[in-house]
Amino acid sequence: MTYIIGHRGAAAEEPENTLRGFRYALDRGAAAVELDVHLTRDGRLAVIHDETVDRTTNGRGRVKDFTLAELQRLDAGRGERIPALEEVVELVRGRGQLLVELKHPDAAPALLRLCREGGLFEEIRAISFWHPVIKSLKEEEPRLRTGALMVGCPADPGGLARAALTDTLVLNYRYVHRELADAAHRQGLKVIVWNIDDPISLEPYTDMNLEAICTNRPGEIINHLKTTHSGGAPGL
Repeated sequence: MTYIIGHRGAAAEEPENTLRGFRYALDRGAAAVELDVHLTRDGRLAVIHDETVDRTTNGRGRVKDFTLAELQRLDAGRGERIPALEEVVELVRGRGQLLVELKHPDAAPALLRLCREGGLFEEIRAISFWHPVIKSLKEEEPRLRTGALMVGCPADPGGLARAALTDTLVLNYRYVHRELADAAHRQGLKVIVWNIDDPISLEPYTDMNLEAICTNRPGEIINHLKTTHSGGAPGL
């Protein structure tokens, strides 16, 4: 069964990485939401994609130079605040899963601490382009689920996963084809693809036995699947 994940909540349909966006994705049947975290000046995990607040809020400056309280005074779109990761956990828990992308290695200890304190090993999968960080987290806490993010087509999916101590590859959909998916599955790996935002691009991926498909348009994609696939959402 392939699940639909709302990328940054519903980045093309609601303000990205906001509680409003995450709620929107879950309400429309997404089985999980993906988000990004950066460490604040006071050591909290703020849910925001960029290193600065310039693009997604009415403020200016680097995330790491703000405290969480200062960040939450900014408007992240339609009156939404930048959430703390704990707020998203509270919203999502019991309704779906969380893919938490570590945008920088310095956020890893705080994420691990949150998972341990909250017993979140079933709810959270930590993903990152920083594969050594994913490896280190798994070495320190085997209960933590992880995934290796990358853009490109790996020559050796199994080797990549083994090097990062993960069982999940999180790949740009444009580089994923049936042979790659089959090779990964033969080696016991899960494959998540990102980000498919239109039904035409979606179709070749619905029967590759993927773990999940990320989309910026969970409302549109899930509605399409409901009308074209039996039991179309959240699983295909």
